[in-house]
Amino acid sequence: MTMMMLISGGSIVNAEAVWDHVTMADRELAFKAGDVIKVLDASNKDWWWGQIDEEEGWFPASFVRVEPHPPQPQTKQVFYINPIATPRFQNTTSKLWVNQEDGGAEPAERTSEVQNGHLDPTNDCLCLGSPLQNRDQMRANVINEIMSTERHYIKHLKDICEGYLRQCRKRVDMFNDDQLKVIFGNIEDIYRFQMGFVRDLEKQYNTDDPHLSEIGPCFLEHQDGFWIYSEYCNNHLDACMELSKLMRDGRYQHFFEACRLLQQMIDIAIDGFLLTPVQKICKYPLQLAELLKYTAQEHSDYRYVAAALAVMRNVTQQINERKRRLENIDKIAQWQASVLDWEGDDILDRSSELIYTGELSWIYQPYGRSQQRVFFLFDHQLVLCKKDLIRRDILYYKGRIDMDRYDVRDAIDGRDDDFNVSVKNAFKLCNKDSEEIHIFLAKKPEEKIRWLRAFHEERKMVQEDEKIGFEISEYQKRQAAMTVRKVTKQKGVNRCTPPSYPPPQDPLSAGHYEVTEDLAQGEVFEFSQSKRGQAPFWQNFSRLAPFKK
Repeated sequence: MTMMMLISGGSIVNAEAVWDHVTMADRELAFKAGDVIKVLDASNKDWWWGQIDEEEGWFPASFVRVEPHPPQPQTKQVFYINPIATPRFQNTTSKLWVNQEDGGAEPAERTSEVQNGHLDPTNDCLCLGSPLQNRDQMRANVINEIMSTERHYIKHLKDICEGYLRQCRKRVDMFNDDQLKVIFGNIEDIYRFQMGFVRDLEKQYNTDDPHLSEIGPCFLEHQDGFWIYSEYCNNHLDACMELSKLMRDGRYQHFFEACRLLQQMIDIAIDGFLLTPVQKICKYPLQLAELLKYTAQEHSDYRYVAAALAVMRNVTQQINERKRRLENIDKIAQWQASVLDWEGDDILDRSSELIYTGELSWIYQPYGRSQQRVFFLFDHQLVLCKKDLIRRDILYYKGRIDMDRYDVRDAIDGRDDDFNVSVKNAFKLCNKDSEEIHIFLAKKPEEKIRWLRAFHEERKMVQEDEKIGFEISEYQKRQAAMTVRKVTKQKGVNRCTPPSYPPPQDPLSAGHYEVTEDLAQGEVFEFSQSKRGQAPFWQNFSRLAPFKK
């Protein structure tokens, strides 16, 4: 009851928010990390009553930490205590900001507050309990918070699936299957996955001694299942757009509100519920990092929590990367619209990322004649274009190579037996099912190395996409096509300067070149270098690729 004794004794206790709190009910207090909250009631160990400016409400004690104010002579005393509810994201001991307004607190009152504690004479701070006890209590609090948030999250998912999606399916007069797929994505898959995950967490949870719980293995056992969040997160922006269009009609506003009331859900809008999976997957690395901080290395769960943290950081990183790729599909569609004489399928039918681009000399076996082309390497395909003889910033479509059907091979400098020509800075694409071979000549050794690494990255990206089921939805393709038509109608297709993209990071250090282990080592090659400089078109469009030339 230390907190309440300080508050009831007239002390002002302030807490610093270390995590954004999005309100889920009317009487909750919203704040952002860094906000200062005046604690008015701490009698409940999980939820405190506080005030920010003129607003008052409940907030989770685990979302704040209590630390000393900046020094205020004669009005400030600072106590280090082990609080009732240990905050997330804090140091080994939790700190209280205690402002003694009248400055009349007696030293005797301080010592009576704490038994089995000690006074630190170096900073006039009073510490409760041993460091080991503090660490165990903090780990227990983090474990309890993880379990609590998981249980509440399952309730949210159930409300979405049963309260909204099930009711929407009954109203065929208001929703079609495509609309429901856009709005709710794979939420039912996530719900099923989370139920299994929480079921295993509960088995590992030690109710008597939470700090002894071993939950790290649960994350490792289910690590592949978390990839289903990628599809949901990638679809979330489209869901918001579709909902926004529907909400212009009052019928849909009333319908969704009726669903909420029927399911007895808390008072937030449907878009707030649909945001929770996006927020949840982003919180896992933060929760695990906090858990690891309070897990001793000799604890049986330590190495599992460390491994789980690495896994979940990778999951969120890859989800963010795929989100970035989807944000680029409009730019890819606009680029295709700027290429003249386009034939065949759209780029977006198979690809979602421009990996590398540049000029190469190209020899195709049946002809044996060298041609200079501009190549664009996307996932799954390599597109060949030719520059206009006069307007060098205009491209003509000349074909594509299906990268799923070809192997990349390095070529030795010198006389090539397949083409009976001397080559330098060269590599080959060989058809897996026939004797068809293409040979490419780069300008410089480093350019050839970059192409080899780009091809390696393309295969790696394809494999990762297959693993998690990443693909561009038909809805997203239609949206990209509509964007292109809108831009074309308003401005006309700008064939000189496409959208500018942020400069990519160079994967190679200056003067250092490396061929991956699955490619032949030790060869350098070359092609006749063009006298012309790059036009702004290529300088801008190449920035979409992660490999800088």
